Order: sequence, then C-alpha cells, then structure tokens
Amino acid sequence: MLFITNRFPTQSIRSRKGRRFTFDLNNNAPSNSVFYCETGSDGHHTEITSGELLKRVRESECRQILLYLHGFNNLPDVVFERAAMLQKFCDEAKPKEVLVLPLVWPCDNDKGVVKDYWDDQKSADQSGYSFARVLERFMEWRNSSDNEPDVAPCLKRINLISHSMGNRVLRQTLAAWDQYDLASGVPLLLRNTFMVAADVVNETLHEGQPGELISHASRNVVVYYASDDLALRASKAANLRNKVASRRLGHTGPENIKRTPRNVFQVDCDDINTSYDRPTGHMYFLSNGNGKTQGQVFEHMFECIVNGRVFPDDPDQRSIILK
Repeated sequence: MLFITNRFPTQSIRSRKGRRFTFDLNNNAPSNSVFYCETGSDGHHTEITSGELLKRVRESECRQILLYLHGFNNLPDVVFERAAMLQKFCDEAKPKEVLVLPLVWPCDNDKGVVKDYWDDQKSADQSGYSFARVLERFMEWRNSSDNEPDVAPCLKRINLISHSMGNRVLRQTLAAWDQYDLASGVPLLLRNTFMVAADVVNETLHEGQPGELISHASRNVVVYYASDDLALRASKAANLRNKVASRRLGHTGPENIKRTPRNVFQVDCDDINTSYDRPTGHMYFLSNGNGKTQGQVFEHMFECIVNGRVFPDDPDQRSIILK
C-alpha cells in the first residue's frame, strides 16, 4: 500500500529513494518534511519519493483516488489496517474504481487518553503545514502537462475521507495552504469530502468560519454524525477545560445547515453507529460491526464517489437519516 506521512522515521530525515523507512513511534512531533512511501512487512517500509508514488497512482487502473485522514490516537499499524479494509470494500463494491491512499500524521504513543488527546490536537494543527505541501504537490502533478508537454494531465478524481480529529488536520491544512501558497483562495481539488465523526466545533463549516475552505476545495462535503458518539462526548468534556463550549460537528452536524455553503450535506447516523461500533459508536464508517461486511455509511460514501452527487434524485435535499 502507498502512503504519505509527516511522522519522523528512526532513520535520517533526509529523503532518499529506496531506503528503509521505520516509524519512530516515540516521537509525535510533526516533521516539516513529508515522506512518500510504500508499506512493508514488520513495520519496515520503503521510501519511494513523491515522483514515484504519483507515477504509480497515475498508472493505477483505478479511476479515482480516496485520501484517508485518520483520527486521534491511531498509530500507523492501525491506520494501515483500516485503510486495507477500506480498499477491500471499495474493490468489492466496484473493482478498479478507487485507490485508497492514507495520510499518516503523528499521534502520541503515551499512556493516558487525556494526555494523548491534547498532544494529538497540537500535532493535528501543526500537521496542516506539512500536508499543505502535499496538496500543492498534487495540484502540480494533476496539471503536469503545463510544465511537461509530453506528459498528459492526470484525470483521476480525488476524494477524501477524514475521521474524528483528522478533520482538524484537514481544516488546518487548507488554512495553511490558502495562507502561504495561494493568491486567490483554494482551488476545487476534491470531488467529495467525507467528514465522519468530526472532532471540531459544529460551527466549523459555517460561512466565515475557518472550515469554510473545505467547501471551497470540494464539489461535495458530506458530514456524518451521531449524537450518542461516546468518544466525542469525551472530547467535548476535554475541550470544556479549555473553555471551548461548542458541541462537536460529529455529534450534531452543522450548528445551522442554512449558514453553510450549498454544497454541504449532513447524514444522521444515530440509528446505526453503536451497532456498528460497540460501545463507543465512533468508528462506524467501514463495516456493519462484523469487520467483513460493508455498512450503510460506507455504501453511502461509495455511491457519492461513483455518482459525484450526494442526492442525485433531489438536488435541493441536504439531509438524510440512515436506518
């Protein structure tokens, strides 16, 4: 599996094609460097550099790309396990349609969830600077024919799924990209952005708020939420200590859907999330709970990927309840 990371390796931070790349799990500081790699056995991966990774993506038979931004407290082996399940379900739904590409940011390896939460939140914010460079590289690659006349532009559609605190990484990535690299706002890079159990405040996507850039960069933004997500209840309690009283987007959906851009949609998963992920009801976007069969959230996302529309029969519909 191909992946991109801003985690430090135990080896030198100097990039070199073909070298061994082993995650330093005791270092959760985001690297300013970004590493383009391929997974290997026993945690010993291989750095292949951006040119080779993007070449393989271009040459893949898959028509679309699905970037995967994982959540809080996920170490690389867990990220790769979930990305592999995501790839398996995509292949079963429609072969040669989607290539899953995980973006691995540095979660903490300490004991103690509360300490990990605050460390990961800082790491998520700081990772935005690294992954902004990745988006800039993707734009250069997609438009490569501008600088390389003999190379056809890449026509693969790019989608993104961000889970839990990964949505914080996404928000900060677009903010950093807009601030440092772009002259007139973020480009329309993503076909669909799926925000699942988002651990950000529920006003994030409102017009004038920092997360509005997510809607600018995406054709469709789909928010999946559940009011009984126990992991987000703990997140809300933790944030209250820092006087952040707003509810989480993954609990309620947008605070006011009418104040969000028209390409933002919401999906209520309250009736299925705990049966898919007992007891927390937080990791519900893959299987239906048995680890083998696709769940309704995945099926809804995949239909959006294939069709490019959230509610093709009613373009004015913006909400749905999954049962």
